[in-house]
Amino acid sequence: MGEIDVAQLVSHLIIYMVVLLLAISAHEAAHAWMSHKFGDNTAYMLGRVTLNPVAHTDPIGTLLIPIISFVLGAMGGALGNIPLIGWGKPTPVNPRNWTNYKTANVMVSIAGVLANLILLIIGIIVAKILLMQGFELKDFFGGSENPIAIFVGDLMMLNLSLFVFNLLPFPPLDGSKILSTFLPASFQPALDLLEQYGFLILMFLIYIGVFRLIITPFLYALIALLS
Repeated sequence: MGEIDVAQLVSHLIIYMVVLLLAISAHEAAHAWMSHKFGDNTAYMLGRVTLNPVAHTDPIGTLLIPIISFVLGAMGGALGNIPLIGWGKPTPVNPRNWTNYKTANVMVSIAGVLANLILLIIGIIVAKILLMQGFELKDFFGGSENPIAIFVGDLMMLNLSLFVFNLLPFPPLDGSKILSTFLPASFQPALDLLEQYGFLILMFLIYIGVFRLIITPFLYALIALLS
């Protein structure tokens, strides 16, 4: 890989990490804000109702794994099929403080993905404006070196990925917490057991391409919407 390619890789990586930090910070801050609205001050007192990425950054999930997967993907490495997804430091909540537990559990769980949906919509609106100004659709999906196109493309792709990914009803994702609200209490021990190994199982499913199969229709829908 020549010097120009290295420079392009580094510049895109910087943009990608800025967008990722924004997406994850918005996601976790939304959890904290919604929990505060339902009477739990745990995350609020810890300064988690903020878009400051320092408050939400997990060294492994926010920095190490996203950077490695980005570089390997760009170089066509063995792990290049892993979606560019990261996660933040878990937002601490105390459900005992919530008023109206069931409603709070759903709203707090869904708040993060709604934040990512809002950022996705903003990205789509900006992309539409740029398309009217002469940009091409391919510019947002790796067909341009323009930093604005790269930023908007990453804004849409990352927030779409986080939106779909976190809605999956699989522990420890937000979708599983929403699902647990509507399941009989007898299912809770099974969910708790699954959550102990859920992360490892989830990483394996991502590695073998299951998540890519799930998100592909959403990517086609995004492209169709922009077209």
